[in-house]
Amino acid sequence: MRLSNSTTMTELNDLATPYFPSYCPGCGDIAIWAAIKKAAVEKGWDNTNTTLVAGIGCHGHMVNFIKITSFEGLHGRAIPVSTGIKMVNPRLNVLVITGDGDLLAEGGNHFLHVCRRNPDMAILLFDNGVYGLTTGQASPTSPQNYISKSTPLGNPEIPLHPLAVAIAAGITFAARTYSGDIAATAKMIAQAVDHRGLAIVDILQPCITFNKGFSHTYYQDNTYVLDTNYDLTNKTWAFEKSLEWGPKNIPLGIFYREERPVLETVVSTTNEPLVSVSPNKRDISELLKKYV
Repeated sequence: MRLSNSTTMTELNDLATPYFPSYCPGCGDIAIWAAIKKAAVEKGWDNTNTTLVAGIGCHGHMVNFIKITSFEGLHGRAIPVSTGIKMVNPRLNVLVITGDGDLLAEGGNHFLHVCRRNPDMAILLFDNGVYGLTTGQASPTSPQNYISKSTPLGNPEIPLHPLAVAIAAGITFAARTYSGDIAATAKMIAQAVDHRGLAIVDILQPCITFNKGFSHTYYQDNTYVLDTNYDLTNKTWAFEKSLEWGPKNIPLGIFYREERPVLETVVSTTNEPLVSVSPNKRDISELLKKYV
């Protein structure tokens, strides 16, 4: 991906908007907001070379708090919008801002197929195990037996493992971080964007209002970082690690990485980005007469 085409470096003040985050105090989104900005400053991302595409959820408000060209689409539809942007202008860094409900429920079909298509984008999954914006219903990553507004007798479903789904579907970069470690999250976001191909970062974060189980303390006590002997190219290992979840057994780090041709080079019909190509106008009046 192209890191920067600006003549000046991005500074923190360059990313400021008139609005301060309105998230609940202690929400993991605040830490992710700081991590994205930290990565942007370090890598030189700005309005000239980067686009944020958000779905619907608490995560979607992020586009109001970072001054980078952004688009907030329909619920579950951040993937097709971001793919279109990348196809039209492959020079852009495209970051997908999405939540566990937005990506894995409403947008589940798009998620499956984008993994096998491998566009050069980075998916940042704001994963708190609950629908926070709509006040606390169970999401695809909520634990089994989780009691919520939509599951008052307990969630009957087992939780989805996002990285396992992504790896099985063909993603070329899969990683996980904990939002409370802002420096590590910023570094992982930068690595995901630098990767040439589709990347996902599953960012574990608390929803302090509606999901009391997945707290900062829970993640701090039960996560560990994959060691240096771990083989990032071993898909079998990656899949096994992606299914680990439990006390003292939630891995963080890069689970899997491979190189594969990206979508925009496989299906491209021009050597230049479409935004740089003048339209070729044609008179189709004779064609239209056939349908009159």
